Amino acid sequence: MDVVNIHEAKTHLSRLIEQAVKGEPFVIAKSGTPLVKVSSLDATAAPQRLGFLEGEIRVPKDFNRMGAAAIEALFGLDA
Repeated sequence: MDVVNIHEAKTHLSRLIEQAVKGEPFVIAKSGTPLVKVSSLDATAAPQRLGFLEGEIRVPKDFNRMGAAAIEALFGLDA
């Protein structure tokens, strides 16, 4: 990814925008310190992975009822 200083970004803004539109984002820096990343609005972010912890954790079968007695006691719902 290209890193350009503010002065260079101002000088070559049209070219840099075309580059971003084509899917090549760039970073604008001030005195070498990155400030912002410029990318196309159409650029899709990496999709979130559902199930990425599959096999790493175990959800108990009574998960939806866990702590029900304590919660009911807190709200005075004891039978």
